[in-house]
Amino acid sequence: MKTCRHLVFVLGDQLDENSAAFADFDLRQDRVFMAEVPGESTHVWSTKPRTAFFFSAMRHFSALLQTRKITVDYQRIGAHGFFSLIAALADAIKRHQPQKIVMTEPGDWRVEQALRTFAAESKVNLVMREDTHFMCSRRQFAEWARGYKQFRLEYFYRMMRKRYNVMMEGDQPLKGRWNFDSENRGAFPKAGPANIPARFSVAPDAVTRGAIADVNSHFAGHPGRLEEFTWPVTRKDALRALKSFTHERLKHFGEFQDAMWADEPFLYHAHISAALNVKLLNPREVINAALTALNDGVAPIEAVEGFVRQVLGWREFIRGLYWLDMPEMREANHFKHERKLPAWYWTADTQMNCMRQTISQTLTHGYAHHIQRLMVTGIFGLLAQVKPQDLEDWYLAVYVDAVDWVELPNVAGMALFANNGRFTSKPYIASGQYMKRMSNYCGGCRYKPEVKTGSNACPFTTLYWNFLDKHEAMLKGNPRTALMVKNIARLSGEEREAIRAQAIVTLRDLDKV
Repeated sequence: MKTCRHLVFVLGDQLDENSAAFADFDLRQDRVFMAEVPGESTHVWSTKPRTAFFFSAMRHFSALLQTRKITVDYQRIGAHGFFSLIAALADAIKRHQPQKIVMTEPGDWRVEQALRTFAAESKVNLVMREDTHFMCSRRQFAEWARGYKQFRLEYFYRMMRKRYNVMMEGDQPLKGRWNFDSENRGAFPKAGPANIPARFSVAPDAVTRGAIADVNSHFAGHPGRLEEFTWPVTRKDALRALKSFTHERLKHFGEFQDAMWADEPFLYHAHISAALNVKLLNPREVINAALTALNDGVAPIEAVEGFVRQVLGWREFIRGLYWLDMPEMREANHFKHERKLPAWYWTADTQMNCMRQTISQTLTHGYAHHIQRLMVTGIFGLLAQVKPQDLEDWYLAVYVDAVDWVELPNVAGMALFANNGRFTSKPYIASGQYMKRMSNYCGGCRYKPEVKTGSNACPFTTLYWNFLDKHEAMLKGNPRTALMVKNIARLSGEEREAIRAQAIVTLRDLDKV
């Protein structure tokens, strides 16, 4: 056996040949190790699209490395008997006898802790290198965070704009404004969206078809469908997807980024988050592509700024908070909610059309855009008093772009307010009237968004008013929710009692709504 200096361990969300793990790679002495293991698809009940995306992207990346004359030990699902990453890695160490295990720091606290524990107990020389994919390192974020008692995106975002000179004129923001939120909250007209560009799709090649077959074989009982799997799983196709977005949909992204429409899952969104989160794309090139569209007159400033804020601002912000607050973030349950996740989150078998639309497309494509995640499936979980950890597991399981560092903060912090506003200024709550305003979902629903009580009462609306009633004192003290409390204060005692009674019935029968 040839001497192995470094065994470079590459995880499924680290598919970047320019990562720090490859910084000093020696073709003669070093090898790459990658593994598909059941444990990473069963620690949460991962949907078929999510697992297929990771397997296909990993297999394509392994093939790319081999074209670079890199030796890759790739362990496919079903070709070995190891359940966990740790077991597979331990076997690789026995076979290769490396002097050192080198890798990029993981994007999942659970995985990092398991690896560090294994290395300490087995006396393995494990080196985790900083993930240079991100534009703000863990250390840099922690240093920034020391200056604040409460963390708000706006302060971080402005700092990042200045640091990287993005959309700046000297020390001032381009056009004199840091954000264009007010222009980016449009709803579609009654006739709906018109002339939506086709979603960028990639027909599955032999590698992807093999991954799909393996997922159907080894995870046959898992939720989700694979008939419409067309995600880009190579860097080449990810770059094509980025170009498609900036040239065809970015111009309308800002105005309609919060809008929803029945049977239109993709709309004007980018659909590149999965490729970005497994490192097939770099955030710097994504930002530059958007800025080029602005400079070339392809997209207006409000659309470009809104998109840049998501990549340079929010994405980096929540990643920093994840590593700052783990494991407490995972354990947070501010409202002490303990209800089980309704079974229809896994099937879309619900009479609520907004939930049926969002969950059905999620199971089919492994995708829903950010407002569907936050304001539909997310806040319903909050209003329905679902245990945060159950909903956090669901989000990690169902989306092709789901990695723990991005999914957990969005769910625990934004959707569920489980960490008591650690980095958000209010609980995000809404009634069925919000759905009616931002979509056409209510037109195809048996429930009435304006009705609080009775057989036609919208569960969103009932539980929204019940939440206001239950948490009135807390919401009254928050300037951003005080107006909501004024609305419930106008109701009579009898009306409030009727809402409480209806909420008891709705919560009791959650699996049947």
